[in-house]
Amino acid sequence: MSLLEAKNLKMIYEDGDTKTAALKGVDISIKKGEFVAIMGPSGSGKSTLLHILGFLERNTSGEYRFDGKLMDELNDEELALVRNQKMGFVFQAFNLLSRTSVLENVKLPLLYARKNEKESTEIAIKAIKSVGLENRMNHEPSELSGGEKQRVAIARALVNNPLVIFADEPTGNLDSKSGKNIMDVLYDLNEEGKTIILITHETHTAKYAERIINLKDGLIEKEEIVGKGRGVENEELK
Repeated sequence: MSLLEAKNLKMIYEDGDTKTAALKGVDISIKKGEFVAIMGPSGSGKSTLLHILGFLERNTSGEYRFDGKLMDELNDEELALVRNQKMGFVFQAFNLLSRTSVLENVKLPLLYARKNEKESTEIAIKAIKSVGLENRMNHEPSELSGGEKQRVAIARALVNNPLVIFADEPTGNLDSKSGKNIMDVLYDLNEEGKTIILITHETHTAKYAERIINLKDGLIEKEEIVGKGRGVENEELK
């Protein structure tokens, strides 16, 4: 059974009399435990697709099911609850609160999960340890490197034990070494059973996935099974 399944997904943005079709009829199916990379040039629709799959925007038409449930059947409050409980997000810009410790940043999603303080702290510490930042737990974002900030974002995405992690250009603000470290973390999470959906324009980053979907002008141009590997180990994809 697919974790995410979309049929004839369309997204049209309107600005006065101007209409822009960001997605023109996309079919996509992703199973639990997959590592899928979605690629495409700027304006191809890949970020729009992520926003719809992650309940950050509603599609104009088409059908989208997540974990067997039709998205259109849920109101905004229900969508927000599913997003908080079953989805984790890692963005290029990190989106961490300044002047707030690593621990408190990671605990944020648990506020909506109604966990008590002791339980929230224990869960957050476990997530922080899983990304190797237990020695930076009380530091603020300004005291961290770019790679460490992204690890904090990954830990925050993990605290509610989501079914899927959406990673939107997670290495875009990082140097190559830090970027590889972040991709290794996502790879290991997938090895543990997490579904990973990666949005990227970088070929070497997409090599971590087992399946690559290429978008162009709001449509799927091609899709290929490549066999998951740790980036540089898939030399044939260069």
